[in-house]
Amino acid sequence: MVKIFIVDDDQSLQRLYALILTTAGFEIVATAINGEDAIEKYHQMKEKPNIILMDHRMPIKNGLDAMTEILQVNKNEKIIFASADISVQAKAKALGACAFLEKPFKMQELLNKIQSIVKELILKH
Repeated sequence: MVKIFIVDDDQSLQRLYALILTTAGFEIVATAINGEDAIEKYHQMKEKPNIILMDHRMPIKNGLDAMTEILQVNKNEKIIFASADISVQAKAKALGACAFLEKPFKMQELLNKIQSIVKELILKH
């Protein structure tokens, strides 16, 4: 089962993502409310997620900084960046995000991105 880690400071969005993703057959392994929280939880995970859904604008530490630190631990981590701030799209991809979704987006777009990443992961193994 594909394991997903949700990082977003909006807890109602976390719940919505979790509901849609679990209904689609994915497992939510953890959620985090800011970049600092995400990094701490990532380090504590015995089994790392297959995909991280990462917001940009969050208190304490933003998504770009959190993504950079996580990719220093595992450069192959698959991170889908989700943000209303389209100005960070190029930077997010340059730093290692495998996809960027501009908020608000349709949940089908998220599911499509996840499915294409899953296919890519299967092909590599």
